Amino acid sequence: MNVDAVILDVDGVLVDVADSYRRAIVESIEYVYGDTIEYDHIQLFKDAGGFNNDWELTYAAALYVLARRENPELSIGTYTGLIAASGGGPTAAETAIADELDPAAREQVLAEWDCGRLRDVFQQLYLGGELYRRLEGGEPDPDLDRPGFIDDEPVLLDSDTRGRLEAWPLGVITGRPAAEADIALDRVGLDIPEAHRFTMDDWEAGKPDPGALLTLSDRLDADRPVFVGDTLDDIRTVTNANEADSSRTHRGVGVLTGGLSGEEGRRKYRSAGADVIVGSINDLPDLLN
Repeated sequence: MNVDAVILDVDGVLVDVADSYRRAIVESIEYVYGDTIEYDHIQLFKDAGGFNNDWELTYAAALYVLARRENPELSIGTYTGLIAASGGGPTAAETAIADELDPAAREQVLAEWDCGRLRDVFQQLYLGGELYRRLEGGEPDPDLDRPGFIDDEPVLLDSDTRGRLEAWPLGVITGRPAAEADIALDRVGLDIPEAHRFTMDDWEAGKPDPGALLTLSDRLDADRPVFVGDTLDDIRTVTNANEADSSRTHRGVGVLTGGLSGEEGRRKYRSAGADVIVGSINDLPDLLN
């Protein structure tokens, strides 16, 4: 690929979040409702689209857990399929519930659905007691005042790869809050100026909206940027950017170190329009010219 800038996602690309963010999704729902989804079900939500924000994925998954109490025949495949058909994201999840439950059951589910509590428990589990106090300004539940899952994020980016990538202008687009993005980038050893990164705090729309990618391409003065991500929404972001701005050629690279892996992951990436699929971020420099 003949590129002039490299833009990176964080989760699943630079750090492994299988035992942190994804674990927090499953365990937050379990903590609040005493029941939860299976770990592998998370990818169904990611593939459905619109869940770059893991808090919102948690809300949608909890909504399914509550809906299943009212309608045990509702399968996770049907639910996430309905979400995908309605455009993805949390609003589509509410539409799916409206389609599958009678009015009385729907009202019962929505009355029990507490997104604020889910987010708070998620942050306690993920950050741990000390960071939760510092970043969220609250006091954790006594039984959650312990080290957080954030400490269980192996670095995926080799130091040699980091040095080679720094030959290009670098940017970051992530669904993390800014403070949590700082922690991950410090752990990885990447120093990305604030003007060259977009976090949850900078960008309300989220992926696959192309706004952040288009803005970073401008700021990096790039005509041929590559965006590296671990979800189908990352690839859709590139497709949307190319449709919005034909004066540039944005390329999308999918890595197999997030939720998508193996030949099935490759097939999904190809269907979404990925230009290149690599085993990990460490395979990327050899493809850049």
